[in-house]
Amino acid sequence: MTSQHPSAIDRLLEVMKALRNPDGGCPWDIEQTFDTIAPYTIEEAYEVADAIARGDMTDLKEELGDLLLQVVYHSEIASEGSTNSGAFTFEDVATGIADKMIRRHPHVFGDATIESVAAQSKAWEEVKAEERRLKGKAERESLLDDLPLALPALTRAEKLQKRASRGGFDWPETEQVIDKIDEELAELKAELAMGAVPDRVEDELGDLLFTVANLARHLKVDPEEALRRTNRKFELRFRAIEQAVRKDGRAMSETPLDELEALWQAAKGIEQG
Repeated sequence: MTSQHPSAIDRLLEVMKALRNPDGGCPWDIEQTFDTIAPYTIEEAYEVADAIARGDMTDLKEELGDLLLQVVYHSEIASEGSTNSGAFTFEDVATGIADKMIRRHPHVFGDATIESVAAQSKAWEEVKAEERRLKGKAERESLLDDLPLALPALTRAEKLQKRASRGGFDWPETEQVIDKIDEELAELKAELAMGAVPDRVEDELGDLLFTVANLARHLKVDPEEALRRTNRKFELRFRAIEQAVRKDGRAMSETPLDELEALWQAAKGIEQG
């Protein structure tokens, strides 16, 4: 005997269908399109990453639900345009990704043998290239093709450099990347010394950030996560300074910088201790 209760995902699909129903649905949800929902999709992905970084499993469960809702939302919008070429349903999305994972992991779901992570990465790219061929898509003209412009700039910089590395365009030693950072910093200082023309300063600062992202790649560190981690540290320490200043009955703007620096070092010491 099978259960009469819908599965959790079927229930969610029905909820979304009701929200989008022109007859009695939610006016706001009915008006949404792929374009208007896309920013929320990006935001929810970041909130998932934030919950993971904080180690908050309660929040992570909720944020994963919010992210899943975005997939269901886009799929429902697509299914409503079933007369258009290329329209799809949530089932198509789920089937497609399951098939893709099986196809790209022949060492798990087939007889292939993969000896290392590096070999797996190479095999993955080969399968992707074959998929493009079967879909009739043109071969990449550049190793840098298909990198989304919507990626955060720091993440995209790291991915651009990773792609370039596949073509042999890469520093062989991490120390060389550090030397390049020193070089870019010197160029920025020189530009500032010459009068700080805004466009030139922006160029040199961009070069410095790009090289720092490259160093993160060499060190196998996610630059976005590293910066998010530092942002969290800054926020905790700054809030501690604000609390200490308020406790003395003063405002931040009325407190000398050397005192604020002392409070910063104290907050840092507590955090590290």
